[in-house]
Amino acid sequence: MTTLTASATPALRDRIAGSLVGAAVGDALGGPVEGWTPEQIVDRHGGRVSGIVGPWHEDWRTARPIAPYHKGDGHVTDDTLMTHALVRVYATVRDHLDAYAVADHLVPDLISTPRWIPELEAEALPLQRIFLAEKWLVARIHYGHVDPREAGAGNIVNCGAAMYMAPVGLVNAANPGAAYAEAVDIAGAHQSSYGREAAGVLAAAVAAACVPGATPTSVVDTCLGLAKDGTRAAIEAVCEVAAAHDDFEPALRPLREAVAPFDTVGPDYRAPSLGARRPSRLHSIEELPVALGMLLIGDGDYRRTVLGSVNYGRDCDSIATMSGAVAGALSGGATIPPDWAKRVSEASRLDLYGPGRTLTEVAYEMFAQDTARRRAHEAAFAELTVAR
Repeated sequence: MTTLTASATPALRDRIAGSLVGAAVGDALGGPVEGWTPEQIVDRHGGRVSGIVGPWHEDWRTARPIAPYHKGDGHVTDDTLMTHALVRVYATVRDHLDAYAVADHLVPDLISTPRWIPELEAEALPLQRIFLAEKWLVARIHYGHVDPREAGAGNIVNCGAAMYMAPVGLVNAANPGAAYAEAVDIAGAHQSSYGREAAGVLAAAVAAACVPGATPTSVVDTCLGLAKDGTRAAIEAVCEVAAAHDDFEPALRPLREAVAPFDTVGPDYRAPSLGARRPSRLHSIEELPVALGMLLIGDGDYRRTVLGSVNYGRDCDSIATMSGAVAGALSGGATIPPDWAKRVSEASRLDLYGPGRTLTEVAYEMFAQDTARRRAHEAAFAELTVAR
């Protein structure tokens, strides 16, 4: 495992490692308590979760509605599987991606190469683990031959695209507008409406966190400058509440109350309302605003940010994936508890640092290509505007 040195201004490689490892560790911490309320989490664990815990049900192989997934004990979920798959696409293309890259590379990756699936404790195709909203990618693009730019239309609207968009922010480090645009394009193959919007904003948040001197407040301000419609309103409402707290415990209920008017799932996470996950310009996924709220409450500190996300409950593995990605990009990998990273890596049988090394190489190559393209544009524009 790579050892990172803490720095007031982490280098790009440290931010990329911090973001990807931070996302995976947050995912693993949140997995075993996903779907439950903060009160139920306290009852089950005798207090707030403060680290890696075991499965909610000891008989996880047969317990409903969890079976057959071994959530807990440091196992990552589909959030990390999809994130690493997107890194592999960048490693293949080695340039900016769009919806066609999803069709040409991500979908084949999901259906053609068996990989170790931690929650199944077996080798399987990623397709056999991902959620229905991600299986939609395969159904629409591989079997339906739908134009990749339009394939996301008709899918349920959820956080499925946003949860794995951190790599887009990292290859566009310190350029949130470009990260937003690229993620919105990529996510068109997967999601529509506020699910697609959230993907763009999450990528922008990660890119904004890479700006030297960035703070949680500057990250949120950047997100508010780019977000549209209900997503922007939800972030504003949640972060206004978060700004009044410096500890997640008293903020859990107020944060839920702030995001509730924008959330279509409803009060019972396991029994969504009839209006759940339908396209709307007024609504927002719950996970992204709460993740940004926890970033503010934790003041960007990785441990505080992620533990607040985990103890929020509901879709907390995805909330912690997102907040962990942003907090890790903000302060670098040295701030992630090494015992957490080590245990998640060993339990999940994943090299958590390998994807970061790969994506760092790709990011440098992409910046060089972007610079060359920009110089060519500048030269052409100069010639067009020279006085005659």
